[in-house]
Amino acid sequence: MALASTVDIVLGSIAFATFWVLAVFPAVPFLPVGRTAGALFGAMLMVLFRVISPEEAYSAVDLPILGLLFGTMVVSIYLERADMFKYLGRLLTYKSKGASSANIGSAVTPIGNPQNLIIAVQGKISFGKFLAGLIPAMLLGVLVNIIFLLCLYWRLLSVDKDEEQAVSEVVAEDDMVSHRFSPATMSRVNSFNSLELSDIIDGVAHGPSISGESWNSETLRNRIILHENDTQRVGSDRIESMRISNASRENGGEDEGTRRSLGIDGLTHPTENGSSDSSPVNSLEETEALINRWKRLSWKTSVYLVTLGMLVALLMGLNMSWTAVTAALALVVLDFKDAGPCLEKVSYSLLLFFCGMFITVDGFNKTGIPGAVWDLMEPHARIDSATGVIVLAFVIIILSNIASNVPTVLLLGTRVAASAAAISAAEEKKAWLILAWVSTVAGNLSLLGSAANLIVCEQARRAISSYTLSFWSHLWFGFPSALIVIAVGLPLIRG
Repeated sequence: MALASTVDIVLGSIAFATFWVLAVFPAVPFLPVGRTAGALFGAMLMVLFRVISPEEAYSAVDLPILGLLFGTMVVSIYLERADMFKYLGRLLTYKSKGASSANIGSAVTPIGNPQNLIIAVQGKISFGKFLAGLIPAMLLGVLVNIIFLLCLYWRLLSVDKDEEQAVSEVVAEDDMVSHRFSPATMSRVNSFNSLELSDIIDGVAHGPSISGESWNSETLRNRIILHENDTQRVGSDRIESMRISNASRENGGEDEGTRRSLGIDGLTHPTENGSSDSSPVNSLEETEALINRWKRLSWKTSVYLVTLGMLVALLMGLNMSWTAVTAALALVVLDFKDAGPCLEKVSYSLLLFFCGMFITVDGFNKTGIPGAVWDLMEPHARIDSATGVIVLAFVIIILSNIASNVPTVLLLGTRVAASAAAISAAEEKKAWLILAWVSTVAGNLSLLGSAANLIVCEQARRAISSYTLSFWSHLWFGFPSALIVIAVGLPLIRG
């Protein structure tokens, strides 16, 4: 592709650089507007600088990708409401210090991550073919990654596991103690006997302390007064209920139904045949609770079946965007309530970010710079040779960690595919899958390489046993791991 005019090259480069800085560093001091506003700002500059026309900007927005993103986000929201991710979290919980396996696993399907969406739509690769082409590489890559994690962090993982077990035991013990001293229950009153009092006195004598200071007589006196007040309050409540019960009997039992419905006396009443008769209100509440549980279970089952149907439709090769949108609307209808609260959880900022990025990248492509760079590298990056695949992989790795993986796919995708299509149709599909594999796993190389890394880093910092995952500590593991996983997976990718 020929280079544009010098003015367009300069202005287009400024617009793209602005987008890149705000996308990679969303809180820069001179313009802390965030990624979404940064993408829209870059798109606006491309139009204002007349690098592209408004009509070209509109056409640059890929509606099928946006539809697929929207549909999958809505389905994910309903799956979250149906506790799917909670169940999966319990099933798949494994203590590790990176997000690396999540990145590797996301490479296997078109809906695993945003760059795969772009590759599947632009490359016209069906869900089933995408899955079949990458699943061997993914399985081996995850296995290698686990082995690498265990080799580097086996001792640390073992120590942390023991610490977590100790913390859980302490928490369980605290729960037990707090339950035993819970106020205003009859079991609590009955359990407060001379033995428990002697335990408290014994604790004072032998030195339990709070905040490093021993209990004193004032603390003991307050503790005993608190127990006495609780006992008196429960006793007075009991006397009051008995008084009301006697008054109702004197009135001929006319308030018996009311008294039962309010549960004043807290007792069961014998029937004529001697069996105890529970409160009708309690029975109705239990029945209603049972019905609600069955409704909830039925709704969850419907959500899972719709999601399974969506996956089956994708495997059959149906249009991915319309399939995802149809599944989302089916869940909205099955929910049978206002969809506003669920639709409000859709990340519309992400959709706007993609719109701005599509326009910005398209404008940068029109400057001719990406095409000129690819023309220089194409002879050395052809995928019909092992050397060419290695060169292409390194180019994708570098660009993915500099420009991020989604812009890299938008900049290189059509060019890499066109170069491979000149060899054969099978090689074209393989080129798209190589791009998907390398750009996704390359996110493991550095902490800033993917959003998953940043999310896990923040979760580790907020955990009970707080762990700070620094840039260099992640690079120590991520750099060799990413290169090894990419290398072992490349030979297994099938066109």
